[in-house]
Amino acid sequence: MIFEGLPTTPRSEELVDKAFSRAARAGRAKRGHEAQESMLRTAGNVLSDNLENVVTSWPDFGFDVDPFYYELADALVDVDRLRQALSQVMWASRQIEDLRDEYTTKVRNSDVDTARKHRKQAFARMADIMDQIKDDLRYIGDSRDQLKVLPDVDPDEPAVVVAGYPNIGKSSFVNRVTRASNQIAEYPFTTKGVQIGHFERDHIRYQIVDTPGLLDRPADERNDIERQAVSALEHLADAVIFVIDPSGDCGYPLEVQLELREEARELFDAAVPLLTVANKHDRFEGVKAESVDATMSVTEDENVEEVLDMAVDAVGYEPDLPTRDGE
Repeated sequence: MIFEGLPTTPRSEELVDKAFSRAARAGRAKRGHEAQESMLRTAGNVLSDNLENVVTSWPDFGFDVDPFYYELADALVDVDRLRQALSQVMWASRQIEDLRDEYTTKVRNSDVDTARKHRKQAFARMADIMDQIKDDLRYIGDSRDQLKVLPDVDPDEPAVVVAGYPNIGKSSFVNRVTRASNQIAEYPFTTKGVQIGHFERDHIRYQIVDTPGLLDRPADERNDIERQAVSALEHLADAVIFVIDPSGDCGYPLEVQLELREEARELFDAAVPLLTVANKHDRFEGVKAESVDATMSVTEDENVEEVLDMAVDAVGYEPDLPTRDGE
């Protein structure tokens, strides 16, 4: 996952202590001008290199982050604020490099006592720069802690999103079609576990996503973070299976379930097919033909594979296959 491997972000004070401690050790190994220059270059390198590593460890939100993950990230943190913080940290890295080079020249062109004063002045200015970005480093670190737990979804793989009210059989359906290949995890934008599974058809791997806490209630009942997480699904879904329970055993009347279906239909792009599937068909006589595309019973294992085949057909995924000439 794109944010999972981000390293821990050091605090400003930690980096300053680390840089000056290493500088002191480097200085003890030499004398005179060499000691002052060694301390200066060591501290400058430690600070500038570590700050640059903080920035380069992050993906470029403008180019490397899929819209799905961009939306999810922005639901948890302020991406614009994060990008600004990363920019400030890179600025600090470059400023410290410039200070290192500027004062290295001054140290070389002065007597030993003056060289020591130049080195101390350089350290003070470096510490001042680090103090200016302490809030930026803290924000980057806090963002990293929040984003590293985002769901492991591959935006390049075709995805089927499952929606519908609770207690309707969605999770049982996902468990059934993915068998042991599913993952369940709790993410910050929902109070329940988002279930992500995989299945294969014709050697193509599909993702199937059940999102309790997000697509199982009307939009006006979701908070801001949940609404933005839902909007991220617009970029992910290649097809939507909306599960209904016409028997009403789930606790929600059929008309209320169909209202939620229409909300879901409006949420996704018109190019994203939405299939209405009635579960527990062994528990009711029938459903109006215009209301459903298929029926199934997960508990009785009836028509489950047929529903999955319908979803695959609706996705219509055609992988890009290399030609013999590589064109």
